[in-house]
Amino acid sequence: MSPAFTPVTVDTLASFSDAWNRHDVDALMSFMSQDCVFQAAGGSQACGARHEGAQAVRAAFAMAWAAVPDAQWINGVHFVQGDFGVSQWTFTGTAADGSRIETDGVDIFTFKNGKIASKNAFRKARPNLPAVK
Repeated sequence: MSPAFTPVTVDTLASFSDAWNRHDVDALMSFMSQDCVFQAAGGSQACGARHEGAQAVRAAFAMAWAAVPDAQWINGVHFVQGDFGVSQWTFTGTAADGSRIETDGVDIFTFKNGKIASKNAFRKARPNLPAVK
């Protein structure tokens, strides 16, 4: 008997990444479960910052573009094994002071019923690069 949902695949994670690069929060949330959890790379907690539930996750996702309006996650490579997945990427953008951000990172995912149940982000700590003149 086949599951009542479509499993998450590498193509799913590639589409999720594309939605990040389009800054499309509605599309992003279509991939997430209602009881989703997002653990951001930065924050005051050991896990970065933890956001629970679709409404909190939606707001946290949108904050990424407020902080870095030209944010992009490039060179994505995605892996899926059952209810576990990883996306590897390079984060680029321009900080408020004009300096350039370019750093590697990964998202570690768990899946439930064909949706992303948790997204745990990790990013290398690299000083920003000088602004382009």
